[in-house]
Amino acid sequence: MNQYVVGVDVGGTTVKCGIFAINGVLIDNWEVPTRKEEEGKYILPDVADSIKAHMAEKKLELDDIEGIGIGVPGPVQPDGYVHVCVNLGWHGHYPAKEMRELMGGNIRCAAGNDANVAALGEMWQGGGKGHSNLLMVTLGTGVGGGLIIDGHIIPGVHGAGAEIGHIHVRDGEPEQCNCGGHGCLEQVASATGIVREAKRTLAASEEPSTMRDFGDGLTAKDVCDCAKAGDPLAVKSLGTSLKYLALVMAQVSMITDPELFVIGGGVSKAGQYLVDVTRKYYEELTPLLNKKADITLATLGNDAGIYGSARLVLGNE
Repeated sequence: MNQYVVGVDVGGTTVKCGIFAINGVLIDNWEVPTRKEEEGKYILPDVADSIKAHMAEKKLELDDIEGIGIGVPGPVQPDGYVHVCVNLGWHGHYPAKEMRELMGGNIRCAAGNDANVAALGEMWQGGGKGHSNLLMVTLGTGVGGGLIIDGHIIPGVHGAGAEIGHIHVRDGEPEQCNCGGHGCLEQVASATGIVREAKRTLAASEEPSTMRDFGDGLTAKDVCDCAKAGDPLAVKSLGTSLKYLALVMAQVSMITDPELFVIGGGVSKAGQYLVDVTRKYYEELTPLLNKKADITLATLGNDAGIYGSARLVLGNE
């Protein structure tokens, strides 16, 4: 067994990279600008060159590296094919195969969806450590999900497994989701969804609320802070968002029965309050379950992707 593994998390602005010891200890991490011009054709070559440079700095040879794992912002099919990554300009790529060729053709590479590999990272060295069956929920600009069963990512046949943000939860939603649908979880429980729900709650009431002080600049953090401070309208609107989140978590429980839900993303900075409110609704919505899944917060932050990508390439190790 080689002693090191590399994790790569490809984002729309930067590519995060990390060299890890096989036991999960982070040795070195850095970022590479994401050059999206010409349909993103420079992204992987830039990353490969950067990896080689950092290996040289650490006096590492290719034989010292077990492999390179890559997380990408789009569905990855079981054969490694990525049909499209809108945020990168990619159309029709095999990122693992391409990285292997860029590194000389003699190193193992693997690719996965970024939300899925973040879940794997949290299972390996983060909030889900010690568990092998979990769903990671990422609450950011959108709502992402990553499902781990018996220590393995469940990507689905078409790479769309655990796309919980686009589960329909609300009938009659007039606004359209980015996916083209109406009433998706993402529209009410993402950072943007939480703000939308709060503004609708304010518009429907004349009650005083500290949320009104923020005007059009209201953010999800503001809503969460006001709710934690006891503002009635904030408690109400955030409660609505989290009840829909809990509804999807309850539905997932009836299909996969996970040990744990790990909540990450920017909204998770609301902390234990977020967990407590979500758990309250989750418990109400799962009367059949005597022993329910626990709910906890992610701990790796923006590094979850590089941890998970590194773990991805280790396979069953």
